[in-house]
Amino acid sequence: MMTMSKPDLHALRLNSKVSSIEDLLPAIEIQVPPVLKNGEALVRVYYAGVNPSDVKAALGIMPKAIFPRTPGRDFSGVVIDGPSEWVGKEVWGSGGDIGITRNGSHAGLLVLPILALFEKPNNLGFEEAGSVGVPFVTAYEGFRRSGLPTVGQTVVVMGANGKVGQAAVQIAAMQGANVIAVQRSEKYDTFACGRVHVVNSKELSPDAIAQKILQLSDGKGADIIYNTVGSAYFEATNKSLAKGGTQILISTQDRAIPFDIFTFYRGMHTYVGIDTLALDCIESTKLLNLLRAGFESGKLKPFKVDRVFSLDKALEAYQLVLGGAQDRVVFKL
Repeated sequence: MMTMSKPDLHALRLNSKVSSIEDLLPAIEIQVPPVLKNGEALVRVYYAGVNPSDVKAALGIMPKAIFPRTPGRDFSGVVIDGPSEWVGKEVWGSGGDIGITRNGSHAGLLVLPILALFEKPNNLGFEEAGSVGVPFVTAYEGFRRSGLPTVGQTVVVMGANGKVGQAAVQIAAMQGANVIAVQRSEKYDTFACGRVHVVNSKELSPDAIAQKILQLSDGKGADIIYNTVGSAYFEATNKSLAKGGTQILISTQDRAIPFDIFTFYRGMHTYVGIDTLALDCIESTKLLNLLRAGFESGKLKPFKVDRVFSLDKALEAYQLVLGGAQDRVVFKL
């Protein structure tokens, strides 16, 4: 084992579950450098993204969330203790366990299994690398489970202006698919390495959305629909899936909705449900690492980080994210 110096750093601490964001009182504690167990490493976190799931876990909404603990799933930083071959390496990552069943990344020091260590892309700064985790892992896991898009396929992303939606658009474009972004605006103004057709759903009925998708897919319909919103677009997706098409679902507003079984089996459709909370930091960062070449080639781009907070502004950051802000929010540790 080898170590670098361990400065006095701080961590957010949530001591108990609360009923609302107004009752949340994140404490800031000085971290005591831990004694590592066999198979562990210590990361000095530089930047950590703030995701909706981080805030929901902070509120105790996630069923497996334990207290007390430090929240935060995404991170970038430098290994300062552990195997000599890793000390000094710049790393990035994410995890469905980090910040929920184990202490997370909204802290200066993060203990990880050695198997969860992966070097960040050379061309990404720490701020960028610390912001991409959950959205890109979620997007990639959906495509991995449904079959990665291929050239000639039509991929529709519902809710394309959200962070998972943006990641899904980028990955589908990188794979050479015909990409259709369905969102509540006219223009797709975030990065994709190929052409993206936009369907402004703001005032369109499900039938009208489906017709737009059919027009943009030469009447065939969508081979893959990445539905980041759920129930709000479910009727439109059923009407615009191609024969043998797949719908990926990661979220919903309404849990119970009408389901047309006839359309499902006659269309030979497949539904894929994704929950990245089930992927620990080893599995999650392995998936993120599969996208490393895409970032290093420039075919994938990190999010523009809109808001950077210090830990003493944690409540403000959490309120912003829980309120549905489109800004990408990160902590600088």
